[in-house]
Order: sequence, then structure tokens, then C-alpha cells
Amino acid sequence: MTDHELAARLATEAGALLLNVRVELAEASADDRKAAGDKRSHEFLMAALGAARPGDAVLSEEGTDDPVRLRSERVWIVDPLDGTREFSELGRDDWAVHVALWQGGELVAGAVALPAQGMTLATPTVAHPPAFDGAPRVVVSRTRPPAVALQVRDALDGTLVEMGSAGAKVAAVVQGRADVYVHAGGQYEWDSAAPVAVARAAGLFTSRIDGTPLIYNQTDPKLPDLVVCRPELAEAVLAVTRGN
Repeated sequence: MTDHELAARLATEAGALLLNVRVELAEASADDRKAAGDKRSHEFLMAALGAARPGDAVLSEEGTDDPVRLRSERVWIVDPLDGTREFSELGRDDWAVHVALWQGGELVAGAVALPAQGMTLATPTVAHPPAFDGAPRVVVSRTRPPAVALQVRDALDGTLVEMGSAGAKVAAVVQGRADVYVHAGGQYEWDSAAPVAVARAAGLFTSRIDGTPLIYNQTDPKLPDLVVCRPELAEAVLAVTRGN
């Protein structure tokens, strides 16, 4: 099984597990669903990666950061449940599972499962988003849209699309349901590694908000900002974001 196939399979299977958690804990509190989803998906992914790729390191949002990854040639970067709040709200579908592989300084494989949408987007080939020539649609958090995203919306004379998790937002750009995703103010490598791998495979532009490359498997896994957009919009978006 290739690394691409493994990433897709594990993200999809973790997603199926999470759907079962939702059913099992439908009458429980939202906090209980959050805790169970994070824990069970993390445990599944750690066990599955340990069995399939025992020589590789893993960086998971829900795990203890093992510095061995900094000396490893291959590191899986996973978010067992991206969009915990949305997952805990029964009926919402804007949450995801992220599984990415970093090797030799680059993201080389990745998958974003959208379990409640019945879909997994995965490398090596992802369909490019369909053409769109209307007002650019800027996807933002439904509860806390960053100021830079609002500035981009204004500069491009665009519209806002509200959505939950980072993975769901990037997937919306990949699918052609949005055109720009800009974030600033707090994310980690596991929030963006798999989505960025998928976005690149779909021909989208990705970078930090200052235009510099997104770099993974760093000592400090905080990676607080990013841009994912249609390539034809990159120059206009960066003209705004570089000032932040």
C-alpha cells in the first residue's frame, strides 16, 4: 500500500469511527462527545500507523510531542478530529480528519476525510476546482472570522462563506464552493498539513500570509497562519495579507 493510499484509508476509517461515536453518544453531552471523539480517533490512528509504518514518527494533536520526530526522515502529522465543536453538534458536517506525511522536508502525502459528507480528499491526484468568475468567496470561521479575512473580502469585493474546521474550509476551496481561505492568529501543523497537501494536489496556491512557504516538522509545531486560494487570486490576496 502506498503512502497516499494509507493516508486515505486511515483518514476514512477514523472518520467512520467518529460517526459511530456520534451515534453511540447521541444522548450524551457535547463535552462527552468531544472527549470521546478526540481520544478514540487518536488511539486508532496511532495504533494503525504503528502497525503499518512502524519506523515512522507521528505528530498528533492529541499526543505527547516526541522529539524523535525532529531526527526522523518520515513523520506523519495527524489531527484525529479537526473541528471538535462542530463534531459535537449533531447534524453538522463541517469537521474532518487529517492524515499527512512529511518526508525529507516536504509534505509528500495527505488525506482529509469529511466523514459526515461521505467524502475523503487525498493525494496524489485531486480534481481541480471548477471555474468560477463571480465575486470571490472567502471562507471564514462561523464564530471568529479573523480580521485579515475580512480585509481580503473587502479588497476583493468578495463575499463570506461561514464554515467550521480548517479541513472543511480548505476542502470547500478544493471543491469549488469557496475561493479563498485566509487564517491568522493561531493554528498548529496538524491543522493544516493534510489540507495543504490536498490543496497543492488540486493545483491551489498555499503559503504563509506573508507569502513565505509553509514549513512542517519544526521544533515548535505552532504554524499560526496560512493562505489557500485559487492561483489566479494569490497576488491580490497576498497584497492584503503581507501587511498583517
